[in-house]
Amino acid sequence: MEVSLQERGAAQVAVEKRTLGKDAASPEPVRMHALFVARSAVLLALAMAVQMLGLPQLVTGSVVNTVLYLTALAAPPLYGVAVGCLTPVIALLRGILAAPAAPLVPFIAVGNGVLVLIFWLFCRRMHWQGRHVAGVVVASVVKAGWLAVAAGYLVHVPAKLVATMQWPQLVTALIGGAITLALLPVLRPWLNRQAS
Repeated sequence: MEVSLQERGAAQVAVEKRTLGKDAASPEPVRMHALFVARSAVLLALAMAVQMLGLPQLVTGSVVNTVLYLTALAAPPLYGVAVGCLTPVIALLRGILAAPAAPLVPFIAVGNGVLVLIFWLFCRRMHWQGRHVAGVVVASVVKAGWLAVAAGYLVHVPAKLVATMQWPQLVTALIGGAITLALLPVLRPWLNRQAS
């Protein structure tokens, strides 16, 4: 019997409540935490590997956004937010993100975290047809809008960087969401698997 993502979401909420201390004596929260950490680490490693290839922004950004969406489906939202915050920091530390972009790192991290939270809310808390697509669209628009405002008005960065924080962010977030939605039927068994 296959467990739907909706049912898995309810089970995930129950696990999150237990991990917050309501049932701390049980070994189940520890196993679930380990599973979520492992999933998040694998997805973070994938994002880092793609960033290190030095591919164009369209490819790299799309894959990183795919990773963020998948993390929102594979674990509770704080794990996805952590992955979203770590990707720009690691990219800067490894020299993948140019030094002039350093002032944007906190804003990119916030944008990634917001993308994860919005998508997670649509997928896990709403129960209507099309919620995944709506989640991708809303999360993409909010993230791209946030980065455009940050690059254009909140920090001083070169004009070339400002341009990369505008429409390309919307395009890569939407492509990443489309890839995620296309992979969803294939990854559903992996996403539904609980710690054993």
